[in-house]
Amino acid sequence: MGELTNWNSTNLAANSALNAPNSLRSFTPSLKPHFGPAKKEMKIVARVIDLRSDTVTKPNETMRAAMAAADVDDDVLGSDPTAFKLECELARIMGKEAALFVPSGTMANLISVMVHCEVRGSEVILGDNSHIHVYENGGISTIGGVHPKTLKNNPDGTIDIDKIERAVRGTEDELYYPTTKLVCLENTHANCGGKCISVEYTDKVGELAKKHGIKLHIDGARIFNASVALGVPVDRLVRAADSVSVCLSKGLGAPVGSVIVGSKSFITKAKKLRKTLGGGMRQVGVLCAAAYVGLRDIVPKLVDDHKRAKILADGLKEMEHFHVDSNSIESNMIFFDIKKPSKLSSARLCEVLEDHGVLAMPASSTSMRLVLHYQISDADVQYALTSIKQAVEQIMTEGTKNGKMAQKNVASYATN
Repeated sequence: MGELTNWNSTNLAANSALNAPNSLRSFTPSLKPHFGPAKKEMKIVARVIDLRSDTVTKPNETMRAAMAAADVDDDVLGSDPTAFKLECELARIMGKEAALFVPSGTMANLISVMVHCEVRGSEVILGDNSHIHVYENGGISTIGGVHPKTLKNNPDGTIDIDKIERAVRGTEDELYYPTTKLVCLENTHANCGGKCISVEYTDKVGELAKKHGIKLHIDGARIFNASVALGVPVDRLVRAADSVSVCLSKGLGAPVGSVIVGSKSFITKAKKLRKTLGGGMRQVGVLCAAAYVGLRDIVPKLVDDHKRAKILADGLKEMEHFHVDSNSIESNMIFFDIKKPSKLSSARLCEVLEDHGVLAMPASSTSMRLVLHYQISDADVQYALTSIKQAVEQIMTEGTKNGKMAQKNVASYATN
């Protein structure tokens, strides 16, 4: 009984730390290689600024209250009123007939591709740097039996229209080649720096798809960021699409989930596939309640995330060791490069920043990605910039200090 009491008190303390303001928070850093049993050191820092992704947000008090008070029922049986409310609202906002809540963006995209490519061996055209192709474990192939035809993403996240058209393969080629059934776009495009795909470009791809009798799916994990940044209503932005996946746990700040929108017949098929993939959940209104708050309260704040991203990029631009094109920042993401030659590496920079309470992730060995979200304030941006500057100074002096220490040790050894 004593052990249970201690466990509960420990976890209550940990939960309190996670919900505390940035200025009072503790965190557990990543495990580093070691021998023996796994150990975690709890570091107490002045504040934690988490810039790893917009997926790291924690549900705010309004979301938690909504979750606790949610009216729920069995969603697999189609009876959960809160899930139904969220789905109807997103279908309305996106200008589509129906919507379906699913556990993750990966499942949302997988279901969408599988619905459009019902015949195994069908082909989907998508960007070589797209999230579906790079980060979703090859699910469209391993589970869906769908063949990916990758085309080069331009720096702005688009794919050349003429390349898409040349890549379309029809039934007359079916003896040798897969038949194209779908084109996928991503908006905003994460690996291209959070670039926003224009409505004009999307319309052109939609027209091309109709011309060839194929479908258009948009991976809209951050579609609301694109809508805000472009100043285009989200329903207009996705009008040409047959289906759209919308992530609720990124910029919108909900703890879990994505929603797929499309026609009623599309969603009927999607619901069956959701069940097949294990995504049917029962009293899911508890999660949908938080997502509804995000949709209502956080979307209007996305513009502030974009402004802070610009401020952060401008600050990084002033540091001599980095290259960042602040004019290319279109939404809530910043990619910046470490100038060569340099003692700096993205991995080491992240490691030192962690000691300052700033969490970041490398994009490569010489580049980094920072992502803003509604739980990052103006003061947090300034603290992050100060911490980055201090971390760089520390790393740049490490070699000199280590060299002097080594010389001292050699001299000491020689006199003994």
